[in-house]
Amino acid sequence: MPVVPEQLDPDQERRLAGTLFNAAWDLLDRPGRSRDDDDTMLHLAHASRYHWGQVGDAVHRARGEWQCSRVYAVLGRSEPCLHHAERVLDLCTENGIGDFDLACAYEALARGHALAGQAAAARDYITKAEAAAAAIDDPEDRDVVLSDLATIEL
Repeated sequence: MPVVPEQLDPDQERRLAGTLFNAAWDLLDRPGRSRDDDDTMLHLAHASRYHWGQVGDAVHRARGEWQCSRVYAVLGRSEPCLHHAERVLDLCTENGIGDFDLACAYEALARGHALAGQAAAARDYITKAEAAAAAIDDPEDRDVVLSDLATIEL
């Protein structure tokens, strides 16, 4: 890993990672984004994921990968969308992460396969996401996943 000339204090880096994540999310939700907004959104998501990789735990890394996947999906780029979705699932599997994050991993994979025109694979991951969502304890988290699944176009 390359050495960064000036290291951030871990608390500063955590705040930065969160701020970048939220800024990318704001752009995801913005109607009528410009091409420059799309570029900024992509860079924000990757920057957030980088900083979570420095100071976060596996859940933070998984959520950062999920956001990168979603940004690529919104931009219509299936290959990087699927790459990052697979990383979410890998991080969940390797670290015993379930519940909301596992359901989100399956949702990201379903979205990426749908975007790539792979309807059968997308349906398979939708089924896995629905099963994982059913096991989520928090009803609000479950509703978030189910609402996201409802936006996937096959």
